[in-house]
Amino acid sequence: MSKKKPSFKISKNLDSYLNNYKRKIEIPIFYEDLKRFSGSVSVFNEKNVDTLWVRAFYSDSERKEIDLNLKKVYNLLHSDGNEDNIKFLNVDAIDYCTFGNSKPFRIKIRNILNDNFTYFYVKKADASRIYGLELEHVLSPYNLNFLVFQNTLIEEHITGVPGDEFYENFLPKCSDMEKAQIAKEFVKFNERCMIRLLGDMRSYNYVVIPTHDFDKVVYKIRAIDFDQQCFEGNLQVYRPQFFKENNEIMNIVKEKLESNSVKQYKIEERSILAKRILSSLDRSEELIKCMIADKISEKNKIKLLARQIYELTSDNNFKKAGGMGEIMKASFDYILRNYENHEMLSID
Repeated sequence: MSKKKPSFKISKNLDSYLNNYKRKIEIPIFYEDLKRFSGSVSVFNEKNVDTLWVRAFYSDSERKEIDLNLKKVYNLLHSDGNEDNIKFLNVDAIDYCTFGNSKPFRIKIRNILNDNFTYFYVKKADASRIYGLELEHVLSPYNLNFLVFQNTLIEEHITGVPGDEFYENFLPKCSDMEKAQIAKEFVKFNERCMIRLLGDMRSYNYVVIPTHDFDKVVYKIRAIDFDQQCFEGNLQVYRPQFFKENNEIMNIVKEKLESNSVKQYKIEERSILAKRILSSLDRSEELIKCMIADKISEKNKIKLLARQIYELTSDNNFKKAGGMGEIMKASFDYILRNYENHEMLSID
C-alpha cells in the first residue's frame, strides 16, 4: 500500500450528484475551523491505553460558537435542521485523531434530558472517500448518513465493536456455532469489499455488530473507514483476507468452513450485490459516470489493477479499462451479466 494516499478534490459531476441526492447541504462550521484548537490532552481507554485520539480545547470566546454550530450540524445530519431542541443538546467532547489519512474530529453530542449520547465525525472532504461512502450506502446491507459542503465532510458514527477488539476480547468466548457464523460473515464481507474495491480493511477499520435474535446472537461485519476506495493497484489490498491483522478470523474460517461452503457464501454475496445494483440502477449508473470522469487514482495503479482482475476473470472490459471508474463499471457489468445468466461463479 502507498504510504499516504493523496486527497482528491470533488469534481463538478460529483458535486452535482451529491446535490441531486441531498448529500450537499450548507453547514455552519468547517473542518478547518475545528483545527484551531488551543490545547489538547491524550485520550486513554478503560485499560489506560493511549487511543491516539486527543481531546481538543478551545478558547472560551471560540468554544461557545463552535458548540452552537456543532449542534446545528447534528440536527442537519439526524433530523430536518429544526433548532428547537438545541437547548437540550450538549457537546461533551471534541476529539481529534492524530493518525491516518483523514485526521477526523469526533464529536460527542449528549441530550441533557436523558443523558443519551451519540457521535458524528467532521472530516476533510475527499472524493475517493465520498465514493466509498456512497457505494457502501447503495451496495451494502446498511444505509449511510453523511453530508458534504465545500471542503468538509460530516459523517455519522457507525456503532459496533472494532474488529481487533472483538477478536481479542469477545471471539474466544464465542461458541463453535457463533464462530462459524462470524466466519461466514467475514467471507461475505471479504467478497463485498473486493467487488466494490474498498481497500485497507484491516481489523481496526471495520466493526463486528452483535444482534440478539431470540435464543442466539447474530453477528454482522460492517466497514467504518472508506478512505481507501478505488486507489491502490494491488488487488490484494481490496481483499481483507490477506491482511495479517485478520489472521485470527481467517484461522476461524479455515477451521469452521469447508471449501464448498466458502464458495457458496461468495456466490450468495455476489447475487445479493447484483440485486442491490438492479434495485438502484439509476443511482448506481449515475455514480459510476461520475467515477469514470473523475481522477481518483494513478495510471500505474490503474493498469496494475486492471491486469490483475483480467487475469482472474478473462473479461476484456477490465483489460481495456483506463480509469478506476471504468474498472468499477466492468465489475458491476460482470456481476450483473453472470447473475442474469445464472453463472455466479466464485473468484478465488
